[in-house]
Amino acid sequence: MKEKQVFHINGYIGLILAILFILGGAWLFLTGTKSSSSISIILGILLILVAIFGASSLTIVGPNQAKVLTFFGKYIGTIRDAGLFMTVPLTGKTSISLRVRNFNSAILKVNDLRGNPVEIAAVIVFKVVDTSMALFAVDNYEQFVEIQSESAVRHIASEYPYDTFDNSKQPLTLRSNPTEVSDRLTQELQERLNVAGVEIVETRLTHLAYATEIASAMLQRQQSTAILSARKVIVEGAVSITEETIKRLEKDTGMQLSDDKKLQLINNMMVTIISERGSQPIINTSDVK
Repeated sequence: MKEKQVFHINGYIGLILAILFILGGAWLFLTGTKSSSSISIILGILLILVAIFGASSLTIVGPNQAKVLTFFGKYIGTIRDAGLFMTVPLTGKTSISLRVRNFNSAILKVNDLRGNPVEIAAVIVFKVVDTSMALFAVDNYEQFVEIQSESAVRHIASEYPYDTFDNSKQPLTLRSNPTEVSDRLTQELQERLNVAGVEIVETRLTHLAYATEIASAMLQRQQSTAILSARKVIVEGAVSITEETIKRLEKDTGMQLSDDKKLQLINNMMVTIISERGSQPIINTSDVK
C-alpha cells in the first residue's frame, strides 16, 4: 500500500463557507417559520446540516507532520501540507510525525568474525517517508525500527573482526574502519525497513569494546603486537645504520675490516642501538703493551 494524496482544500475557505451556510440556513429557517413556508424551513435545515457536516472535516496539520485519512476502515490518502484544511467528511484522521528522529541501541554483546565476544552499540537516525506503510504495513513502526536496528547491528558485528593482529590482509575491521562498517549497517538496515516506509538517514557506532571477560587478555595482546612492531622498526634501522657505518669506514679511511672485526663492530652497534638501557663503553686494551 503506497502513500497517496487525498482531496483537501484550504480550511479557511471551507470555514467561511460553513459559516455562510449556517447563517443562510438560519435565515431561511426563521423566514420560513414566520411565513409558514415549509420549503424554506426544510432548505434552512438542510443548509445548516451541510455546514455542520462540512465543518466536521476540518483538520489542522502541523509542520513536519502528516494526517492519514481512513474512510470506514479504508485508507484514502494523506495530507502532508501544514495548515488548516477541509477534506472528506466522516473520515478518521491519524497524525504521524515526519521529523528526523534517532534511536540509540542498547549495548549488545555479540561475537565478531573470529568468535571473540565484543560489546557494540549504534545510533540510528531515521524518518518516515511513506505514511501509509508506516501505519498499516507494520504493527508499530517505531518498535519495528528498534528491533530491526538491534538485529542489524548484531549481524554486521558478526561479519567483521574486531581488529587484526597478525598483519593478515583482512580488508575491514570494526575498530579500524568505523565509516565503512556504518555504511554497511545503513545499507542492511534500509533493506530491512523498506517495508515500514522508513528511510535511514545515518548510522554511527557509539560503543565498541571487547567484552569484559577477555578485555584484559586482548589489551595485553595489543600491547605485545605494538612492542613487536616497534622492535621490528628498530632492528631494521639498526641494520641499515651498521651497514652504512662499515661502508663509510672503508671508504673514508681506506682500511679493510676483517670479517671478525666486522662482526664485532656489528655486534657492538646493534647492542648500542637496540638496547633499552644506556650502553657502557668498554675500552679494548688487549693490544696495548
